[in-house]
Amino acid sequence: MISINTNSASTVAAYNLDKTNSNLQRSLNRLSSGLRINSSADDAGGLAVSMKLSAAIRRTDAASANVGNALSFLQTQDGVLRNADSIITRLSELSALATDVTKTTNDLALYQTEADELISALDDLTSEEFNGQALFGGGTLTVYTSEDAGQSVSIDQAALATIYGDLNGLDISSNTAAAAAVSTVTAAIEDLATLRATNGSQQSRLSFASDMLAVNKTNLEAANSRIIDVDVATESSQLARWSILQQAGVAMLAQANQSQESIVRLLS
Repeated sequence: MISINTNSASTVAAYNLDKTNSNLQRSLNRLSSGLRINSSADDAGGLAVSMKLSAAIRRTDAASANVGNALSFLQTQDGVLRNADSIITRLSELSALATDVTKTTNDLALYQTEADELISALDDLTSEEFNGQALFGGGTLTVYTSEDAGQSVSIDQAALATIYGDLNGLDISSNTAAAAAVSTVTAAIEDLATLRATNGSQQSRLSFASDMLAVNKTNLEAANSRIIDVDVATESSQLARWSILQQAGVAMLAQANQSQESIVRLLS
C-alpha cells in the first residue's frame, strides 16, 4: 500500500539511526574518558561495586601511610636507643676503669663527673618525641594495618626512663662502689638490648604489614579496572561498527523519504 500520511519506512529508519547515534556517542565517551562506565545508566551494578572498590583503595592508601608513619616512629625510637647504647656502653667502660686500684682519688672524681654528665644526657633522651608523641612514655600505641581496621599491631613506647632510674646516682667514686656499678650497668645494657630487640621485631612486623597493604591495593585496583576501565580494542571495533551503521542509516533514511516521490508521479 502507498500512503501519503504515513511513511513507515522513514519512521523505522529514523528510529534505527537514533539508536545508532546513541551507541556511537557512548563509544566515543568511553574511548575519550578511558572508562567503560561513565554514568550509572551504563552499568548500575558495576558502578556500585566500583565505588566500593575505589573507597577500599583509598582506605588502603591511608592505612599504608599510617603504617609508614609508625615505622618512622620506631626508626626514630631506635635511633635514640642507639645513642642510649653508646652512653651506657661508656658508663660500663668508666665503671670498669674505676675499679683500677692504681687510680687516684682525682682520677676517680673525673670518672664520676663524666658518668654524671652521661646519665644527665640519658635523662634528656627519655623526653624525646616524634610529632608530639612521646617515644618513651612506657605505654603502647595501636597501629591499624588493614583498610577495614580489622588488623592491628601494638608498638611499645619503650620504657627508657626505667633504665635511667636504675643508673641515676651511679657511684664510681671508689673502687668498691665501681665494682658494684659494673653489675648495675651490665643489667642496664641487657634491658636496653631487650628494648632494641622489641623495637626491631615491631619494625619487621610493620614492614610485612606495609608489603601486604601494597599487594592488596594492587589486587583491588586490578579488580576495579576490570569493572570500570574500557577495553580499548573492543570498543574501537564497536566505534567502527556504529560509524558504518550511522552512515548507512543516514542513507536509508534519505532513501525512505524519497519513496514519497512516487506518489507525486501517480498523481501527475
